[in-house]
Amino acid sequence: MLSRMKRRIRNHPLIDTLVTLKGNPRILVFIEPLWGIPYNLVAPFATVYMYSLGVRDVEIGLILSIAMVVQVAFSFFGGIIADKYGRKRTTMLGDFFGWVVPCLIWAVSQNFWFFLIAVLFNSFEQINQTAWYCLLIEDAEKDKTVSIYTWIMIAGLLAVFVAPISGVLVQSFSLVPVVRTIYAGFSILMVVKCVITYRYTTETQQGKIRREETKNTSCLQLIREYRGLIPMIFKDKLTLQILSIMVITYISNMISTNFFGLYVSDTLGLPEQYLAYFPIIKAFVMIIFMFAIQHRMRSVRLPMGVGLGLFVLCQLLLIVSPGGQVTTIILYILLEAVAHALVYPRKESLVANNIDPAERARIIALLTAFMITFSIPFGYLIGLMSSADRRLPFLFSAILFTVAITVIVRIKERVPKQVPGE
Repeated sequence: MLSRMKRRIRNHPLIDTLVTLKGNPRILVFIEPLWGIPYNLVAPFATVYMYSLGVRDVEIGLILSIAMVVQVAFSFFGGIIADKYGRKRTTMLGDFFGWVVPCLIWAVSQNFWFFLIAVLFNSFEQINQTAWYCLLIEDAEKDKTVSIYTWIMIAGLLAVFVAPISGVLVQSFSLVPVVRTIYAGFSILMVVKCVITYRYTTETQQGKIRREETKNTSCLQLIREYRGLIPMIFKDKLTLQILSIMVITYISNMISTNFFGLYVSDTLGLPEQYLAYFPIIKAFVMIIFMFAIQHRMRSVRLPMGVGLGLFVLCQLLLIVSPGGQVTTIILYILLEAVAHALVYPRKESLVANNIDPAERARIIALLTAFMITFSIPFGYLIGLMSSADRRLPFLFSAILFTVAITVIVRIKERVPKQVPGE
């Protein structure tokens, strides 16, 4: 019986993927907690930390919008840098300037200007994202992309279980010194992540091809070549549909990340230390869902449509939640967990499997740049909404997810072309 159980566990698609992973995907999956652990320790308190240091709702929204303007530029150049200097080196440098430096600044922040400078440095992470994305999937088996992204999510989710530490510390001491300490530790762990990335990952085959193709081409010339790629994006229906999903999930995630903690603590009156426990509930549900149900869903459209519908439902639930009532918030967390597990791995797989591999870095960079560009006004507008009524950002998020449902039901995937070395 025990041996049969071991065989069942070993033969589980997700376990099989993890055991058989090789090369860059294996390294990147296993070092993801170096980012995930400190991020999940500090994320529930980030906005409340800013608010405690005198940064108000509209200023938080303004910081988001200014940062997004800078992120557009970094995203625009991300594909070019990843092609010219390689996925591996760009990922490492992006982690350093995008996380090591800003975490140090966040650790000593005093006012609006500290947070603005930190977020501007954090925008370097957009360069890292394009290169990391390519480093992760370019040499991976194409039929395992959903499983790989699922493991990336799981690696981050496992880190969530350390979140109560920050809740206990906040309750025992006070918010500001605890968050400062976590940010300092975050910076140190990201240095370790940079070193491991440099030491143990290898440049992808497509990265080597693009580095060779672009070594005698100036960055200015590569920028000019965007003139041919941009029309390809806006003339292709599937790419536009994918871009619209990216924009909607980006804005909605911005709302959840920056205004959920403020809403439940300041408006609904829940104690701040509760914020550390909500991610644990979410992570626990997502992990169970991923292992028990995720691998049984072969399609993309139907699970994503269901997930987006659940996102709409949980936003509405949050809006009608009575003050001081934690039960409704827990139900919101449960619904959001299932929705997240259904939507996000498939969204990433949708991008990976429907982009020309030969131009993957530059197209992903352009898609990211356009995603942020279209989202820029919403950072400030959401801040204004929150100032008027803390429920309005979540109503807006529900509307966005409804639009996403209409997009996803119309998507028809195509079989991606292969290139040498893939």
